Amino acid sequence: MTDLSPAAQAVMDAFLKAPMGQSHVDDDLIAIAAALRAAADIVVPPFINRPSTRTGFVKLNIRNRLQSLADQLEGRDATTL
Repeated sequence: MTDLSPAAQAVMDAFLKAPMGQSHVDDDLIAIAAALRAAADIVVPPFINRPSTRTGFVKLNIRNRLQSLADQLEGRDATTL
């Protein structure tokens, strides 16, 4: 595999370190959700919750949508996109 950027490495690490579920499908969904959460953290760090620019609002919206996808994959009650 080629060298990954720090951001891509963080997403891959989150996927590989995710706890495993009871079945192969559960494992994949949990790991994908972990990777989505890592990507959301890269786009908008978790401590940024009050953006002051239009770009900040767009990034926060992207973060929230990625988090919602992760919630759905983990079987949590989340609004559909």
